[in-house]
Amino acid sequence: MLPIMLVMLVCNQLNRSNIGYAQDHLQADVGIGAAAYGFGAGLFFIAYAIFELPSNVMMEKYGAKVWLTRIMISWGTVSFLMAFVQNETMFYVLRFLLGAAEAGFFPAVIFYFARWVPAGQRGKATAIFIAGSSIAAAISGPIAGMLLSLHGALGLRGWQWLFGFEGALSVVVGFAVFFVLDARIRDAKWLSPAEKDALSAAIADEDAQHAKAGAGKANRWKMLLNPQILLLCGIYFSVQLSIYANTFWLPSIIKQIPGTTDLTVGFLSSIPWVCAVFAMYFAAKLQDKAKSKRPLLVVALLVAAVGTFAAAVASPVMALVFLAIAAMGFKSASPLFWTIPQSGLHPLVLAPAIAIINSLGNLGGFVAPFGFGIIKEQTGSVIPGLFALAAASTIAAGLVYFLKERRTDGGEVAQEERVLEAPVPSRA
Repeated sequence: MLPIMLVMLVCNQLNRSNIGYAQDHLQADVGIGAAAYGFGAGLFFIAYAIFELPSNVMMEKYGAKVWLTRIMISWGTVSFLMAFVQNETMFYVLRFLLGAAEAGFFPAVIFYFARWVPAGQRGKATAIFIAGSSIAAAISGPIAGMLLSLHGALGLRGWQWLFGFEGALSVVVGFAVFFVLDARIRDAKWLSPAEKDALSAAIADEDAQHAKAGAGKANRWKMLLNPQILLLCGIYFSVQLSIYANTFWLPSIIKQIPGTTDLTVGFLSSIPWVCAVFAMYFAAKLQDKAKSKRPLLVVALLVAAVGTFAAAVASPVMALVFLAIAAMGFKSASPLFWTIPQSGLHPLVLAPAIAIINSLGNLGGFVAPFGFGIIKEQTGSVIPGLFALAAASTIAAGLVYFLKERRTDGGEVAQEERVLEAPVPSRA
């Protein structure tokens, strides 16, 4: 199951971040400047936030398998159409549609894990899945460089090859997912009957334990008023600021290194993400042994802050080194962060709550590229933006200590330590 999810995530990240490598080409061929590029890159996340919760509701109605297939095919189609963008307006429309098409992907996967993976292994599964985004980022640079090098082949520009190929790949994978992904545990042919019974019983037992937290119907919109959920949204917003500022502007920063080409920029852009993969692996091993995830999350955010600050004052070559250190921090923070709401929410409110956290937090994906675009157009540099990212990560590290979490020491959890005390909907 997990390899299938990883392939889907790789396709997702390729289509989400490919405009970072096409930025200069879009400016030269279509006339899309730094501010327009930043706005279009961020517009994706506005649509994502708007359609995240409705998409999640539809996923619960039709099932994760059907909905994940729909999401992949639709985002692949829109990404493919990016190969034909002709002006800023078309660029904005397609980026908005891409966000609408992709909305619900991450919560659907997390919800799927909650229905398949027992709590003891769910943190590791989530960490491996999120690590796939770093793997995708690491390979997206070389792939983008090679596709951009096809400039002129079949009369197409390099950036058209980039969008067209990666979009078509997602459509093909989307159709394949429908036939290889199992919707329910009892449908899995790769499990024996005894394994199916044991896994189903483990998940059912967790549901019963969570049900003790409360009763009654949950109002999804009232969850927005839960202070803990708002706090989680704020922390995740900061994490996303760093992730997407680097996703969309890292190639531009690396191009300041003398003598770089599209191909070398693509390969150099993979360095921070490769470092992040190793950091996430060790963070996952530590989190499985830790009773509390909060100290680990604080350390990850502070590493991101220090690395980003150092990159802002360093030479272009050293900036790449420090951004690699920052990536180790903010990418490790993401799986550490998601173990906190996963461990404390009842499965029946898990999906909508994660959708709220993910959609509001993902607005950082709008603020970061748009803000960087304005800063670069006004000052000719992204250094002030790097200082802002360092400050945001530092503030988020301070906010972590206000989080409540369910400790994994095997003991009874005190009422005041229960995270996200959302009311549980009845099964009626």
